[in-house]
Amino acid sequence: MAVLRLVLGDQLSDDLSALEGLDPDIDTVLMAEVRDEATYVRHHKQKLALVFAAMRNHAERLTARGVRVRYVRIDDAGNTGSITGELARALGDGAYAAVVLTECGEWRLAEHLAAFAEGAGLPVEIREDRRFISSHDRFRRWASGKSQLRMEFFYREMRRETGILMDGAQPEGGRWNYDAENRKKLTNGVTPPGRLRIPPNAVAREAMADVERLFGDHFGSLDGFGWSTTADEAETTLAHFLTEVLPSFGDWQDAMAENQPWMWHGLISTSINLGLLDPLDVCRRAEAVYRAGRAPLNAVEGFIRQILGWREFVRGIYWLKVPEYRARNFLDADRKLPWFYWSGETDMACVADVVKTTRDNAYAHHIQRLMVTGNLALLLGVHPDAVDDWYMCVYADAYEWVEMPNTRGMALFADGGIVGSKPYAASGAYIDRMSDYCGACRYDVKSKSGDAACPFNRLYWGFLERNRHRLRDNVRLAMPYKTLDGFGEAKRAALAVEAEACRTLLGATPVD
Repeated sequence: MAVLRLVLGDQLSDDLSALEGLDPDIDTVLMAEVRDEATYVRHHKQKLALVFAAMRNHAERLTARGVRVRYVRIDDAGNTGSITGELARALGDGAYAAVVLTECGEWRLAEHLAAFAEGAGLPVEIREDRRFISSHDRFRRWASGKSQLRMEFFYREMRRETGILMDGAQPEGGRWNYDAENRKKLTNGVTPPGRLRIPPNAVAREAMADVERLFGDHFGSLDGFGWSTTADEAETTLAHFLTEVLPSFGDWQDAMAENQPWMWHGLISTSINLGLLDPLDVCRRAEAVYRAGRAPLNAVEGFIRQILGWREFVRGIYWLKVPEYRARNFLDADRKLPWFYWSGETDMACVADVVKTTRDNAYAHHIQRLMVTGNLALLLGVHPDAVDDWYMCVYADAYEWVEMPNTRGMALFADGGIVGSKPYAASGAYIDRMSDYCGACRYDVKSKSGDAACPFNRLYWGFLERNRHRLRDNVRLAMPYKTLDGFGEAKRAALAVEAEACRTLLGATPVD
């Protein structure tokens, strides 16, 4: 009997569990571009074009292998606008004995699919997504009984289980983590490497035109589109990174520079999250570069940690804690997101540059996200819902399972310490140390108060004072609070007033 097999837009892998056992003579694969998924947040134009193009290319790939594909385009007549609507429409148009799908990556859609399965009137099999290195059950076993869930210790277990960068039972080089060696500032004479960008193929150009026509009022520009939309293109991007870029990735992975959007970063997160690249294979190939003596250990370990450690960890946290995680607001943040997060119209050089590269490329690297836009939202006290929405809207690699723990957990400390052990709050001194932004900025990074002072400085101590009752006992904040206490009551009150004035000046007004 024929089976209807669903493939979602971020499930573009040949080894997807929903396709196991497929009979090309009678089964049908359903793929659908739907408005619900395109607009539940107003995704960046490049994100939409990337997903549509990658889906269309993957459908062609399946068809070339003799698979029957029912493909629904975003503007097709009769498009119901939802995944469940397209499942129901497909079932109405054909005789199927069952529906098979791979679990989706976002709780929101998982709930819709579970409701569909309950009322479908025929068997609906929801299979595990085995493209991740750690299963849900594996992560739950690791997390069970622990009072704190720290990525570092989960990462070590993943290293042991996979054998990646191991020397017998010990970590390669005698240390698990080389992060301390990966914090160099970009100095004069050091130039970021030229990066390979993929010219849009014919399918991608068509998808871009559709997005501009149907979603032209969404954030971002399509002019700089250079993302991989096929498995072959993703392989080309990965090979270039491993050969030309990875050797220096470790030293400058945390560095930032004006008008340098890519630095030494991999530019493969979009491809991994879509399913065009396999994360474990990527890690093993990076390890092979080290074993061959073509890249140092600090570079390769730092890169692998982002995938084998951090990516798997945040996915585990997401599914362990949803849906209640989506409502966490430990610091009771209650301010609006300032408009310059969308417009880029601000005198803060760092923020203006990050918003510009985000608008132009649907991308910013992890330190720009965490320590510029994330840090500022934390210091301003922006409500986590608004920040979640922004990150989901603007980045091409954003899916809720990876975005929310990074934003609500790591950047905003809204989860109260589930993901990170402390808030990543920092003054302008950090940005000055790790970038060239401050030299030409209108604000003075050395000044602590007044209209000419760096807003990060004006906000920092006020943030600590405002959240004293929530954060004072955090052992990792013992030194900042000791310094703050030494200021005396009058100065602390003045710092709080300074921070409030700055919040108002920057447009972080209370949520209505």
